[in-house]
Amino acid sequence: MAATDLTETIPSARHPRSVLVLGATGYIGGRLVPRLLQAGHAVSVGVRSPDKLSAVPWADEVTVHTVDLDDGTGLKAAMEGIDDVCYLVHSMNSGRDFERHEAQAATRLVEATAAAGGRQIIYLGGLHPESAKLSMHMRSRAKVGEIFLASSTPAIVFQAGIIIGSGSASFEMIRHLADALRWMPAPDWVANRVEPLSVRDVLYYLVAACDLPKPVNRAFDIGSGDVLTYAEVMKDFARIRDLPPRHVIALPLPAPTLSGIWVGLVTPLPFALTLPLVQSLQEDAVTRNDDIDAVIPPPSSGLLSYDQAVRLALRREKEGAVATNWDADSGELEQAAKPLPNDPQWAGKKAFVDDRRRLLRDLAVSDIWPVIVSIGGRNGWYSWPLAWKIRGLWDKIVGGAGLNRGRRLPDALRVGDPVDWWRVEEIVPDHKLLLRAEMKVSGDAWLEFTVDQVGPDCEYRQRAIFFPRGIRGRLYWAFVSPFHRFIFPAMACNIERAARRNERRRR
Repeated sequence: MAATDLTETIPSARHPRSVLVLGATGYIGGRLVPRLLQAGHAVSVGVRSPDKLSAVPWADEVTVHTVDLDDGTGLKAAMEGIDDVCYLVHSMNSGRDFERHEAQAATRLVEATAAAGGRQIIYLGGLHPESAKLSMHMRSRAKVGEIFLASSTPAIVFQAGIIIGSGSASFEMIRHLADALRWMPAPDWVANRVEPLSVRDVLYYLVAACDLPKPVNRAFDIGSGDVLTYAEVMKDFARIRDLPPRHVIALPLPAPTLSGIWVGLVTPLPFALTLPLVQSLQEDAVTRNDDIDAVIPPPSSGLLSYDQAVRLALRREKEGAVATNWDADSGELEQAAKPLPNDPQWAGKKAFVDDRRRLLRDLAVSDIWPVIVSIGGRNGWYSWPLAWKIRGLWDKIVGGAGLNRGRRLPDALRVGDPVDWWRVEEIVPDHKLLLRAEMKVSGDAWLEFTVDQVGPDCEYRQRAIFFPRGIRGRLYWAFVSPFHRFIFPAMACNIERAARRNERRRR
């Protein structure tokens, strides 16, 4: 069997339409808009705060409407000339009137769509058993789908389980739990079954729905075909991430609130998110049929398995990228699994950062850049030499590179050069030096220097970045971070002093 193509190109629409996306600043919406544009649709977005679109590169390619679904403000204007509406709005708030507000917002959309003569409503809901007692959030999502299906405008309602992609709340919960704990005491919902689906394939279905020759009025289950327990999901994630085997121990903690608090304590996800998220995991989330295939066939290369979806989501990390930029020119669905600028701070691997900034008055980049590119080797690290020697000796003892490698040349660097236990990963002359650590440590580490000329002054930034692996990585950072409070400020200060000496010699 041929391998599934993870980079399937988005096909051009056979029926280009005018599409309104509600929820364009959210996880799915922010990834859907550029794919609709790529397919050839004319896209409008309705958002409560247009300022949130400032970080996305497609803002100038869409028509932006200020829409408040709480009272319907702006909805009528946004619906003018629209064929299809993608409704990707779902709040994770838990107020007393939450369900009523969600239903009212859906009803407002139904009325506005009917008044404007819209062709179709497209909605992404959640997989759930028909007979189960649903959590408040799952019940609300199901109710919204029912409102759309009962309207005079045809609606296609997709029901998906956990979505696998960097930034997805479910995926980030799995990631952080698996990263942090080798022995994982877990609530009893870890025995429930789930059918994960890659964000790449979720977007495939949403884009394809906008290209249907005739509107459809029905709910469809969508899934990858891989049925796992939540415990297996976390164990498999650890295996794919090359972590030591994870052991999940189910505990009798059926109360969703207790489970949500536990997840909130172990992961960086906020309690306001973990509580409703865990409540939605109390039942199986598995497709009941494959009826969707008769309306929208699977991608030509097939749906991604859970293993493939996780590997796709982690690909950028395995390449060693510290930060991910939106690739606006790419037409590949692979981009869907990558982080975006407006993803929440807890999305992606857990990162510890020591960030130092200084505005160096009356100093030129040409004075400080030679100091930065000469760091390491015989020139040292500009702070606490004994501490660096002790750390280098320890690294050597445990089988690492230590400080003995030095550097190729004393005053010049190129990508790939060793610098003691670091290696040059990126260098932009007179602007940026990025060093990747090759020392023995439970995680991935970088040291980054950037400089920019700001009038007569120079803006200097120095970052130590650490992505821990498991609990040992977190304990390592907790141990060394107190020393960083002395080492890294001294490094920045001494680099400035060396640059000042260069400036005086230049005069």
